[in-house]
Amino acid sequence: MTVVRADAGPTPPAPLPEGKGEKTIDNPPTSDEAQDATRAVTPFPSGRGAGGVGWRAARETYLARMAPHAADRTRRAARGEKHPVYDFLFEYYSFRPAHLLRWTPGFDVHLPGATRDDISWSEFEPLSGGLVLNAASFPTHRISYLRWAVEYLDAVRARAPSFTCLGLHEWAMVYRDPNVRHPYVPLRLSRAETDAVVESQPLRCTHYDAFRFFTPAAAPLNRYPLARADTAAHDQPGCIHANMDLYKFAYKIAPYCPSDVVADAFEAARAAREIDMRASPYDLTAYGFEPIRIETRSGREEYVERQRELAARAAPVRERLAGVYGELLTAKSGN
Repeated sequence: MTVVRADAGPTPPAPLPEGKGEKTIDNPPTSDEAQDATRAVTPFPSGRGAGGVGWRAARETYLARMAPHAADRTRRAARGEKHPVYDFLFEYYSFRPAHLLRWTPGFDVHLPGATRDDISWSEFEPLSGGLVLNAASFPTHRISYLRWAVEYLDAVRARAPSFTCLGLHEWAMVYRDPNVRHPYVPLRLSRAETDAVVESQPLRCTHYDAFRFFTPAAAPLNRYPLARADTAAHDQPGCIHANMDLYKFAYKIAPYCPSDVVADAFEAARAAREIDMRASPYDLTAYGFEPIRIETRSGREEYVERQRELAARAAPVRERLAGVYGELLTAKSGN
């Protein structure tokens, strides 16, 4: 395998995407490190690392970004407080706050001087006085998932974005149904007015994991009869939920996905969730969120503008994830 060496000091960042760089010869191995002799080591940073900084600084930067979100979730959970916007990021998505606070440079990146006290992931192995996460240690039984994910990400990247759903999915989840997903939050409109909004515009949801929560009355109104097996055929880069789900792709291969990619995906998902719920039928002013009133023309225009901004923000995250998944699949398949 190729191991990227995370030197302690900063080095000039390499352009993205980058090649493997010039191969260097590591220090001659000791008798205890004979197995390291065949490993090619290249300078840090790489396309999978945090460019221009040593690994300790990269770890601290990541923790500074993620710690407030993890602490906020932990604090609410301890008090039994619900949040209709942000709880989703830790309940629908299964990455716990403790896991979010575990930093990783990704696979095949050497961390000189690192010890078990520095890295919480048990998958890391000793290498030349430090630690490394070997791509070969990725579970073999998950290779089929890697192949599917590479194909899925490539399919979504190649598809033109669509901005015609107008955020009606949350409305379709309460259409003609007395039950709501957030019973502790009031609706902005009456039930009759809420149903009328759904009936006033065509439903054009392209994301199965939103569609599957439509009420029985709303599901037949959708333009597409979506199914799990057809996810790669319908997801597209303008979709709020498809962009939100990039976070899931980042953590599903933890710790093999670099933490800076996880952070970018989490922050994009958080922004997507805010837009998603501001455009919903719920009244979230008590939580500090002004509504995007998609029942009006100006509200629909605002939603599309926010949706376009999010799609632009998510595009480089999807690009990096596609690179990480593709490189991991290649490295694992070659071992």
